[in-house]
Amino acid sequence: MKATQIQFLIVTFFACVISQAQDSHFAPNDQQIPVPECLSSKDLWESGVKLCIQTEHESWLADIRHWRDERRIRTGYDGSRYERPEFQWTQSSFIQPQMMAHDRYVYDPLGGKYTVDRYLDDLEKRYGGIDSVLIWPTYPNMGIDIRNQHDLIRSMPGGVAGVKQMIADFHRRGVRVLFPMMMWDQGTRLPDHSWPEEIASLMAEIGADGINGDTQDGVPLAFSLEADKTGHPLVFEPEGSASDEALAWNLMTWGQYQFPFAPLVDKFKWLETRHMVNISDRWNRDKTNDLQFAFFNGVGWESWENIWGQWNGITSRDAEATRRVATIERAFAPFLVSRDWEPIAPTLRYGVFASRWPLHDQTLWTIANRNEYDVDGDQFEVPANLGTHYFDVYHGVELKPAIQAGRWLLSFPIEAKGYGAVLATNSAPDAPLQSLLSKMKQMTSAPLASYSHEWKFLAQRIVLIKPTEPAMGTPEGMVKIPAADFSFEVSGIELEGTNEMGVDVQYPWENSPRRFHHHEIQIESFYIDKYPVTNAEFKKFMDATHYHPKDDLNFLRDWKDAASLAGSYPAGWENRPVTWVSLEDARAYANWAGKRLPHEWEWQYAAQGGNDRLYRYPWGNDWDPGAVPVPDKSRSMRGPDPVDAHPKGASPFGVMDMVGNVWQWTEEFVDEHTRAGILRGGSYYQPQGSMWYFPQAYRLYEHGKLLLMSPSMDRSGAVGFRCVRDAK
Repeated sequence: MKATQIQFLIVTFFACVISQAQDSHFAPNDQQIPVPECLSSKDLWESGVKLCIQTEHESWLADIRHWRDERRIRTGYDGSRYERPEFQWTQSSFIQPQMMAHDRYVYDPLGGKYTVDRYLDDLEKRYGGIDSVLIWPTYPNMGIDIRNQHDLIRSMPGGVAGVKQMIADFHRRGVRVLFPMMMWDQGTRLPDHSWPEEIASLMAEIGADGINGDTQDGVPLAFSLEADKTGHPLVFEPEGSASDEALAWNLMTWGQYQFPFAPLVDKFKWLETRHMVNISDRWNRDKTNDLQFAFFNGVGWESWENIWGQWNGITSRDAEATRRVATIERAFAPFLVSRDWEPIAPTLRYGVFASRWPLHDQTLWTIANRNEYDVDGDQFEVPANLGTHYFDVYHGVELKPAIQAGRWLLSFPIEAKGYGAVLATNSAPDAPLQSLLSKMKQMTSAPLASYSHEWKFLAQRIVLIKPTEPAMGTPEGMVKIPAADFSFEVSGIELEGTNEMGVDVQYPWENSPRRFHHHEIQIESFYIDKYPVTNAEFKKFMDATHYHPKDDLNFLRDWKDAASLAGSYPAGWENRPVTWVSLEDARAYANWAGKRLPHEWEWQYAAQGGNDRLYRYPWGNDWDPGAVPVPDKSRSMRGPDPVDAHPKGASPFGVMDMVGNVWQWTEEFVDEHTRAGILRGGSYYQPQGSMWYFPQAYRLYEHGKLLLMSPSMDRSGAVGFRCVRDAK
């Protein structure tokens, strides 16, 4: 080894040693700061467990305070953005659901109107309401066509004006509104301007308050500065842990935590106590950890129930716990930004963890009992001061310290996996405090244990497809499919979720929604369109009926003057599948033609053949590029191919264009919160650059599930349809 190499290694070694000497003994792990070693729960053979002694707590607290001071110096921290009046709402935004725009509680598809009050009233009733909402109109539908994330917002019912009014309805109820930004959206329509400009201008136009940075580890400062330039400043909330420096302009963050027995300290909340974290743990069915870690850290949580159309509802116990925790946090929001916050404040009982929040001459403790049993009796030792009043805020009663051997002790109960809050004040309770105590006393009269902690899936139903008048012979342009006992096997292609109850759909013969489906079904003979409905055929329908949908945004978007009687498709497109038609538009056409949309199993049987020929594709088991259109992987859509352009793709019955040209409408499924249309066959459009776009389902045992909101949102340049008619 050369001398210069040896010198380099020596220098590197000492640099590492010096660096370690400057670092904390309790360095953060991602977004969480570990607690003193004495609080780590261990088995007996690992020396057991014990309460920390005062010196251990003081040493830990001094260490993490030193780390905080040094990190602020190293990052040149400037917290002035937190002082701006237009951003003060973030510091009390404790409960924030991610709300699918498609949720039937916020938009009524039958009435064709937003129902913000219904949505908020439901949350108020179930768990005490929310402070902000993250409205999600994009994934998992994005990528079904070229509409980018901003186009999808503009496609919501009523367009920009409708969205603006919806946001105003949330603001009327005191709820702030955020939308997501997806930096991975690099395969759909290219934005007209830079990302910061696009986001700032659209959010200013609709009046939104902030942006959630989906999959982002911090939103760059350029986005905040661009929003400032518009005169409509925005709050940015990245999903992942931002850099410590970015804390100065990312005023909110998601918290995707680890949940050991002893609650960990949120790094960002510790660096800047005015920073708001919303803990996100969407798939877990038990929210106790989320709520206890939030209460301990003085932050909030993402009360996310509608997960991409799958309902993961909050249990009655967690809902009631949310109501209680949020009531206390909102009432004491100024305490929870105290620069003198003391996490892991000393308690007298194992498994009971508290944070101490001093503010002027008052102090609040937020408490979590991590034990699976009730803890009653002495909980705190407090300073001996005759002029101090102590209140068990959680139970709404005043506490009288007990004096034992010169020690002042506070005694009160905390139920298993429960919560507590204590206020120390040198003055008599004022009217707001008295009102809060009365409210909490009534609210906590029943223990959390009396509320059900059972999780339940949300049942779905399939929307009825009415039979047609039977055809006496084979109608023109249709193919007869014989009756058969068919082995219907299909699975959903949702990117997230495994096979837990609630994923995908629930067929009439199933007792719950699930991803994988297999059923022996008797299919009666029927006729099916040989080709998807073409532009020319749809034009005949338009000319005959003068059909015009009430919600006409995006209707026949690639036609010229679609809204007028003279409207028509582009030249040369007469034999291409009609697209930009909603499920409602397709049903209207089918009804006019004396037909109906196919059941999914009918579509699959017509594509696959009988049980002796259950191939992956209509033509066999091996993919044949010549049987389908050439994929379009650009950021624009060229349009589908003519329906008769790929005869090699014919099914065993001679049905054409089943796969790879345009998706085709079949069933609709509905539950209390979500509508979804089942799409079959996949399309020629394949946006590139991300795995998160709406996936293709070319194989005949897979289907796509498109979340439905309104015709304006549901129409797509990659979705068409074909019809069937019942046979005599």
